[in-house]
Amino acid sequence: MYQTKNELSESIRERNIELLNARLVDCIDLQSQIKQAHWNVKGPNFIALHRLFDEIYEAVGEYVDTIAERAVQLGGIAQGTVRVAATRSTLREYPLLASGETSHVEAVSSVLAAFGQLARKAIDEATEDGDADTADLFTGVSRGIDMWLWFVEAHLQ
Repeated sequence: MYQTKNELSESIRERNIELLNARLVDCIDLQSQIKQAHWNVKGPNFIALHRLFDEIYEAVGEYVDTIAERAVQLGGIAQGTVRVAATRSTLREYPLLASGETSHVEAVSSVLAAFGQLARKAIDEATEDGDADTADLFTGVSRGIDMWLWFVEAHLQ
């Protein structure tokens, strides 16, 4: 770990760097899955979903950056290469052969919901550790993921 004048204890910072890196790889995987849907969606609502998935991709990219930067702020190293994400992500694999809009909407809503659950768990873990800023970061991410999930699920109703 790098030296920092951050007043959180080294043990708290270490645990939260580990937490942040775990969610970072999931978030990178989430972003790539959203782009997979963006590229391959087909159907009568193609343009609406194509654009929606691109908006989600951009927003998730900001979550990736925020999570990675927090790990570094705490004195850690952000571990977010594609290879690291591929080996450590806890998200389910995206159905690569999906093409119809319903199958993509189902897959995207499922992965958003799964990541949202992980973000809420991270809020609890950071709160228990006394790292209010990391908890707040994940609260913002969770709120954003829930909004995108709502937008996507609206296409199923």
